[in-house]
Amino acid sequence: MPKMKTKRSAAKRFSTTSTGKIKRRKQGLRHILTKKAHKRKKELGTTTYVHAADVKRVKALIPYS
Repeated sequence: MPKMKTKRSAAKRFSTTSTGKIKRRKQGLRHILTKKAHKRKKELGTTTYVHAADVKRVKALIPYS
């Protein structure tokens, strides 16, 4: 059976922690930043984890990570 191909767009967006969780960046920090509060921008800058309902789908996109 051939190797599975990694979806490169997903590989650039997600990374795996040593415990097996999948990290992601939060959306909303690219443009139109002047109307957003400083606190909101700070919180958007932190990383978070993929929701449990979506983990299976994301792991299929990045099989060897």
